[in-house]
Amino acid sequence: MAKKTSIDHFKVTLQSIRKPDLRKPVYFLYGEESFFLDLLQEEVIKLVPEEQRDFNMDLLYGSEVSPEQVLGIARSYPMMSELRVLIVRDLRKMGRSQAEEGGQLSDLVPYLEKPNPSTILLLIDEKPPDKRTNLGKLLTESGSAKQIYSQKFDKLPDYKLPDWANDWAAHKFNKSIDPNASQILTQLVGNNLQLLSTEIEKVCTFVDSEDRVTIDHVKKIIGSYREYSVIELKEAVVDRNLEQSLSIVEQMLLKSNTDAGEVIRTVGFFYTVFSNIWQIRRLAEKGMDKSRIQQEMGISSNWYFNQLWKDASNYRLAEMPQIFEALLDADRAVKGFSTLDTSTILLLLIKRIVG
Repeated sequence: MAKKTSIDHFKVTLQSIRKPDLRKPVYFLYGEESFFLDLLQEEVIKLVPEEQRDFNMDLLYGSEVSPEQVLGIARSYPMMSELRVLIVRDLRKMGRSQAEEGGQLSDLVPYLEKPNPSTILLLIDEKPPDKRTNLGKLLTESGSAKQIYSQKFDKLPDYKLPDWANDWAAHKFNKSIDPNASQILTQLVGNNLQLLSTEIEKVCTFVDSEDRVTIDHVKKIIGSYREYSVIELKEAVVDRNLEQSLSIVEQMLLKSNTDAGEVIRTVGFFYTVFSNIWQIRRLAEKGMDKSRIQQEMGISSNWYFNQLWKDASNYRLAEMPQIFEALLDADRAVKGFSTLDTSTILLLLIKRIVG
C-alpha cells in the first residue's frame, strides 16, 4: 500500500473539522507544508459565524502570549454562540521566558487532558514539543488522548503534485485536468503549493464553461509565467536529441532575455524531471517490475506513470550522479559562482545532460 501523503491527511482532517460528530475540542496540526495548515486554519475559523467572531474567535501567536492567557480564553464560554475558536500559532514559542509569571508550556497539559467542550483549540507549529515530555506525548502519540486530533503535514513529494493539482481543481473549481496538462503544469510551476494553486485558478478561470483543462489551456496561460518552449526542450532532452535540444535553447534565448531567474527556474524544472527518472531507474535496478515501481512511487495515474517510464527509458542509473552534478553546477553558476553569462550556462547544462 502506498504511503499516505499530506493530500490524504488534509482530506481526513477537513472532514473531522466539518462534521460535528467527528470534531475534536483540540487540534494539533504541524509540519513544513504551511499551505495545508493555513487552509485548515481557515476551516476552523469558519466554525464561528462571521458576525460572532469579534467575541468568539481569537488568533494568537506563541511569542506574544503566555500559557496563562491561552488557558484563560480556552476555559471561558462563548458569547451568544455554541462554539468559541482559539487558534495558537508557533506553539513552541509560548512560555519560553524563564519568568514564572504567565507559566510554562507544560501548564497546558491539564487542559489538554480535560478540554472545554465548547471551545475548539487549534494549535499550529512546524514541529511538535519534545516527544519525551507529557505535552509532547499528549499532542503526538496515537490514541493517547481521544480529545486531541494530531496530524503532521510534510512537504508533498514532487511525484504527487499532478494528483494534487487535479484534486485541487475538482475541489475548488469543479473541473478536471488532463493528466498531461497536470504533469506539465506542476513541472513548470514547481512544488510551491500556494503558487501552484494560483496558477490552477488562472487556468480554471480561463476555461470558464469548459469542464476539462487541457495542455493547450496550460500553454496559453502559463506561457506568461514561463516560456512554453521549456516543455519542448524537456521532450528533446529526455529523447537525447542534442541537435534539437540546442536548437530549442537558441530559440528560447532569442525570445527572452533569459535572466538569472529564468535559468534558475529551468534548472529546477529539470531537477524535478530527473528526480523522477532517478527514482524509476533506482527501483528498476532493485529488480522491481513496472507495476511494482508505480505502486512504490504512489502514482495513481497510469498515463502519468507511463510518461515517466518513457522518460526514464533513455537514461541509466549510472548517469544520474553526473546529471545532478551538472544541475548543481548550473545552479551555482547562475547564482554568481561563475563568470559565465546565463546563456552559456544554459547551453552547457543541456550539453552535459544529453551527453
